[in-house]
Amino acid sequence: MKRLAVFAAALLIAGAALAQGYPNRAVKVIVPWTPGQATDIAARVVAQKLQDALGQAFVIDNKPGAGGAIGSEAVAKSAPDGYTLLAASSGPLSIMPNLQKTPYEPLKDFAPISLVAATPFALVVHPSFPASNAKEFIAVIKADPAKYTFSSSGTGATAHLFTELFNSMAQIHGARHVPYKGSAPALTDIINGQITYTVETVAATAGFIKSGKLKTFGVSTAKRTLALPEVPPLAESAGLPDYDAAAWIGYAAPAGTPREILVRLSAEIRKSLQSEELKERMVNVGLDPVSSTPDEMGAFMRREQERYGAIIKAANIRIE
Repeated sequence: MKRLAVFAAALLIAGAALAQGYPNRAVKVIVPWTPGQATDIAARVVAQKLQDALGQAFVIDNKPGAGGAIGSEAVAKSAPDGYTLLAASSGPLSIMPNLQKTPYEPLKDFAPISLVAATPFALVVHPSFPASNAKEFIAVIKADPAKYTFSSSGTGATAHLFTELFNSMAQIHGARHVPYKGSAPALTDIINGQITYTVETVAATAGFIKSGKLKTFGVSTAKRTLALPEVPPLAESAGLPDYDAAAWIGYAAPAGTPREILVRLSAEIRKSLQSEELKERMVNVGLDPVSSTPDEMGAFMRREQERYGAIIKAANIRIE
């Protein structure tokens, strides 16, 4: 027993030394999206804070393609030494594995570090839609659902799933889904009066809402978002208390990365998110800063994968 205790103590000391000595060279942060996308922006502002705090460069490496799968796979197959990290997000890690085969298993091939941001969404319509609040909107749609359409940035995209979830909880059956290739055209046709509604990111809709080109009836999160503080949650405005949905962004590493490194990075990310400058930069692009421990993020990822799977199954969503 004494030997085991000595061995355990030695492991703890070695782990602490490893964490204190890390990093001793540049760290690569792979973003599986193009520059300027929400995950890229969140990853960059956090990477800069990590670089300032830890004294080594945190270099962003954009590897877009296949809905985020290419960059995510690159991290999953990297050495688990803390020098290759992933700007993780709900699309490739929570949604895609429920729709198609991926070259990685999110809950096995990645070691969670910390959440960094939540992406709230908003229910939007053309300003002329004959309803003044979410409950009236639901009543109008339910009266003749086949008459109405809802758009999304693509079949199986987060906007599609969140709108389907809203429809299900509001008991809207029969409205027709019209998928687009991206948020911009999906919103453009609502502004032009061709499509009735959608639940799309606050980042994409806030400017149109503030300019009067779109009308919103509420945001998708249970709490108000910092980007649109005057807009109530749909949980409240639509009378749907269980409606609470947001895309997520976080940091992860290849599975097998030493826990001491994960814990240290998580602690530094948590500190960085206390920065008013960082908070302001995230809010300005429609993100709500959040943080977590590695274990909390791991549990969250399991719940999210199950949740998206349930939405996809209930709405019978398939990618051809």
